[in-house]
Amino acid sequence: MKKSVFLGALTVAGVTAGVAAAGTLDDVKARGTLNCGVTTGLIGFAAPDANGVWDGFDVGVCRAVAAAVLGDATAVEFVPTTGKTRFTALASGEIDMLARNTTWTFSRDVDLKFEFVGINYYDGQGFMVPKALGVSSAKELDGATVCIQTGTTTELNLADFFRKNNISYEPVPIETNAEGQQLYLAGACDTYTTDASGLAATRAAFENPADHVVLPEIISKEPLGPLVRHGDNEWADVVRWTLNALIAAEELGVTSANVADMAAAAGDNPEINRLVGTEGNLGEQLGLDADWAAKAIMVGGNYGELFEKNIGENTPIGLARGLNAQWTDGGLLYTPPFR
Repeated sequence: MKKSVFLGALTVAGVTAGVAAAGTLDDVKARGTLNCGVTTGLIGFAAPDANGVWDGFDVGVCRAVAAAVLGDATAVEFVPTTGKTRFTALASGEIDMLARNTTWTFSRDVDLKFEFVGINYYDGQGFMVPKALGVSSAKELDGATVCIQTGTTTELNLADFFRKNNISYEPVPIETNAEGQQLYLAGACDTYTTDASGLAATRAAFENPADHVVLPEIISKEPLGPLVRHGDNEWADVVRWTLNALIAAEELGVTSANVADMAAAAGDNPEINRLVGTEGNLGEQLGLDADWAAKAIMVGGNYGELFEKNIGENTPIGLARGLNAQWTDGGLLYTPPFR
C-alpha cells in the first residue's frame, strides 16, 4: 500500500516539472474559464444538485477565484477527482487549482511539488460506526474491517493508529466517498474512516443519520486547503489572496450584504478600503481589477457566510466552527494584513 503511494508520487513529480513554467493566470483569462478540481461528491463541501449545478464550501472557493479573475462566478469547469487522480490532474495541467479536502503535508509540498496556498478547513481523522455495533471508542475496533480511501493520508494514519494501539484491522479499499458510503451501509465494513468533516457530511446524507455515531477519537491533524502547482508564483498569489480575502472579510465585517456599498466609495477603515479596492493598488499588483476581492466576496459572502451556509451548525452537516473560528474568537483562522 505504501509502495503504490510512493510510485505515484514519483509519477506526479515528473509530470509537474513539465508544466511548472506555465502562466496559469494568463491561461485562465484567455480561456475564460477556471478549471477547478473538486471531490467526486461530498455534500456540504462539493456536490452537484439535481440540475447538475455544483455547490458547497470548497466549490465556494473555486467560484470566488473565478469571480476575482474573470468577474464571473459561474465561469468554472468543475472537474471531479478521486484521492488517486487529483494530483495527476493538477500536475498535468488538466485543472488550474485543486479545492478538494486535501491535507497539506511535507511530501505533497516538497516531493510532489505542489503549493498549498492556505488552509480553509482545520480537520482531523475520525471513525464512524453503526450504533448497533455497540462500540464507543476506536480502540475497541480490534479485528474490524475498515472502509478507507486509497491514496490518502487517512490510509497511512489508519495504519499508524492501529499499530500504536497494538490492534489489527482489515482494510476495505475504496476510490470515492460514494463508494465508501455504499459499502459501509451494506455492511461490507464495520467502520468508515476519513476526515471528521467528511464523516459528518456522509452521515447527514443517510436515511437515518441517528443510527450511526462518530467515535470520539481524532487521530490526526488534517489541515485542508486549496493547492496549485509549484513554480507559478503569480497564480499561487491569486488563489492565496482570494482565500485570504474571504477570511479577512469576515474579520473586518465585510459581508455579501454590504460589500457592494463598501466597494462603491472609500470609507473610514483603510484596510477595508484596500480590500475592496477603493484605496491602493492591490488588484493591479495581482494582475487583476481593483475590485477583485469585492467580486470574490459578492459570490457567496465571506468565509463565515460560506461556512454557515454549507456546513455550519444549522445545516444537516452541523459542524461547529471550533478551530475554524477567527483568531479573535479563539480559533486558528488568521490572514496576513492587506497592505
